[in-house]
This record gives sequence, structure tokens and C-alpha cells, in this order.
Amino acid sequence: MCKTLTHMSGQRAWSFRDSMAEAIDAAGSPVELMRDLGVGEFTKLPAEYTNWIEEQRAWRESVALADQSYHMTDHYVEGPEALAFYSRFAVNSFEQFTPGTAKQLVVANPSGEFIGDAILFNLGDDEFLSVGAAAAHNWLQYNIETGDYDVTGEIQGRPVATGEDPNYFRFQLQGPDAVDVMTQAADDPIPELGFFNFDTVSVAGHDVQLLRHGMAGERGYEFWGPYEHGDDVKDAVLEAGEAYDIRRLGSESYQTANVLLGWIPLVVPAIYGEELREYREWLDVGSGLLSIGGSFESDDISDYYFTPVEVGYGHIVDFDHDFVGKEPLRADAENPAREKVTLVWNDEDVVDAFASLFTDGETHKLIDMPHPRWVACPYDEVRKAGEHAGISTDKSYIYNERALLSLAVVDTEYSDPGTEVTLVWGDPAETENPEVERHTRTEIRATVAPAPYREDKR
Repeated sequence: MCKTLTHMSGQRAWSFRDSMAEAIDAAGSPVELMRDLGVGEFTKLPAEYTNWIEEQRAWRESVALADQSYHMTDHYVEGPEALAFYSRFAVNSFEQFTPGTAKQLVVANPSGEFIGDAILFNLGDDEFLSVGAAAAHNWLQYNIETGDYDVTGEIQGRPVATGEDPNYFRFQLQGPDAVDVMTQAADDPIPELGFFNFDTVSVAGHDVQLLRHGMAGERGYEFWGPYEHGDDVKDAVLEAGEAYDIRRLGSESYQTANVLLGWIPLVVPAIYGEELREYREWLDVGSGLLSIGGSFESDDISDYYFTPVEVGYGHIVDFDHDFVGKEPLRADAENPAREKVTLVWNDEDVVDAFASLFTDGETHKLIDMPHPRWVACPYDEVRKAGEHAGISTDKSYIYNERALLSLAVVDTEYSDPGTEVTLVWGDPAETENPEVERHTRTEIRATVAPAPYREDKR
């Protein structure tokens, strides 16, 4: 697969077989490489199993089952110095990280800017598994291969992209009836688990790892095991959930939960500075490239970066250990310039955007329900009194709230709940993204709210 771009030096082409550095050199800049690429397939699951509204209602009113088996990468790390390795490259502490527990893993570049995150599981015997987007895993694997730690690592790419079966099925059960359904599905009494603790249980005669977790602010479990056992386990859970009106989440409703949880799933990883040139020469563009789009425009890729504090991880940063990016991140934590918030889009302005489709003349960009997604990393400009005030990212309509919400990183002076801002809706007129129709930009009013948007009941 090849994309051709025209520059002053003439036509130059890059291939997904190139390194990230080669692709950037061919495109001319990171922004030119990443802009207008569209978005790839998220998962192999259907967009809806029943109806996305009913699926959203299930996690609030009863119970919902999500299949996470196909859209994330896995990183397997083992060795006697594994914890020392994680401590060096992650912003969080590993002092009390014992077998049978999990934690958010967050990594930054030497300038303290956010590269990526994942969920890390301590499997015991110096073995670890992290699950999430590729950015953090690629950076960690590079440092395993080029460093001198006594550890080994292996990445399994996104199964939907590689076409291979995942090593593990991974399901999630959430909603007010999730605990009751899991209790009935298990072959034996399930253990009492603290949040982000996991243990082995038996379902349909198969051992699965059960993590106390949840999404969309509701309580629940995440559980996984060998992929070949997945259908048996899934059928047992669905049978146990019949009396509770269980719903399977399709890919559309599943992605909308992020905006309630306050978790931004994808941002541009901060890997494009000159100091990381060798990393980009190591990194395969096919496993490291994310597309960008939206109304925010800059030729400087660093304008698309965030810090771990800005995306909401300030509470887990531990400055009592030495890690990559520590001192720059300390400065940001002591005096943050921006803060993560939820934006509640103005109902009338949203309706007006739809209404333009039913009148003569130019139309506004379609707000695809329930989860507008035309690039991997949407960046829409937020303004206050006509001036730049931040960036809006992941967005979803939530039926349970009767609202269109987005997660945003805004200047701290505008981060108080109730602050009125506007959001520029629409891509540049010259966009070449085939998934974006012709349209005119508009501004949509929005009100700042906390992130997470609602009380976390997990």
C-alpha cells in the first residue's frame, strides 16, 4: 500500500513497509505524513448487534458484554529486571505492584511529553502483559532491544490489522447487573477482588483471568483466556445474562464509553523530535502511524502533543523514582498550562449542523452518530472569544445523557465547569481524506464539564 505526495522536490512515495523515518522524509514532515489518511478498520466485530442506543442503555440499566479481542496490541515482557525496566520508562511507581494486580502504564518522551498508555498485568514469576494501543508498546520494545536490561519482549499486533487470531480472547462485562451475571456464569464462587485486581476463575470448564474493572463509570469485570476457549466462555456469559436482558456491544456503542470515562483513547505520540530519530528509524511505519484530522491545523507536529498531566494522569505520576522525562514533567505538574475536561455540545447548534443537510446551499460536516470518527486522532480547535483555547478530541453522543460530549484539553483559565467556549467543526477545505465529504466549517457552542462526566461507580 502506498501513498504519493507532491513536494518541492517532486513526487515522492512512501510505503507501509518503510521505517517511520523514511516515510516522514518522503512525505516532507510528520504532519504531511499523518494528515488526510482516513481511518482503518477498528475491529472485526459488527457496528451494532441490536441497536447502538439499546446497547448504550444496557451498561446503565442492566448489563453489557463487550469483545475487546481484536483492536488492541499485546506486549509480553519477562525477565529478572522487568520491574526495573518499567520503572525507568514509565511515569508511575511499581513499589507495590504485586502479582495478581494491574495498573495503568504511562510512558513519556525525554521532554516529558505523552507517548502512550496501556493496562499492565503482573502475571508473577517476572512475567508481565500489557494491553492497549501500539504507541507505548513500540517505545518499550525499542528500549528493550537497544538497552541493557535483562528482559525480553514481544508484541502481538492488532489482530484486525494483521489478520491473525489473537492469542487471547478478551471480554468485558459492565453495568449494574454485571456482578450478578458473572457470579452465575462462573462454575464456582468468584473471589472478592479489589479494583484492578485479578484472579483465576472457571467459566464453561475453562480457566479465565478475571479482573475487577468496568467502563463508562459502571462496575464490572474484564476477563481473558486462550482464544480457542472464547466462544465457550462467551456463550456461558450470554446464557447467564439472558434473565438480565444482556446486550452485546457493537463497535459503535463500545467506543462511545470512553467519553464518559474521561479516557482519551488515541493522541499523536510525542516521538517526532530530533532526539528520537534513531527510534523512528527502528519503528515500522505500518505499526506506528496514526492519522490526524479535524479543524485544528499546524505545520508543527509538536502542537499536537500533550503531556501525561494534560491527559489526566497527573495523579499517578510518581516523582520518587527516576524515569525518562521526569524533570520536564515535574515542571508541568507544578504549573500545568492545560487541563482535560468534558465539553457538552450545545443542542441547538448540533441540530443546526444536521439541519443544513435539509436546506439548499452548502452543508456542515456530518456528525456521524453515535461516534464521529474519520481519522485515528481527531483534533478540533476550541476557542474562547475567538482565540485558540484548546483542542477537542474523542467525541460521542450518549443516549443516557441525551448529549453529544467530547473530551478536550483546554487552557487552565477556561477549565472551570460551566465555562462557555466554542468548537470549530469541520476539516480544512483542501482535505484529501476520502472519508470526509465537502462541507463548510461552523462553530458549535459548548460548555465545560468535569472529566469523567458522571460519578465513577466502578
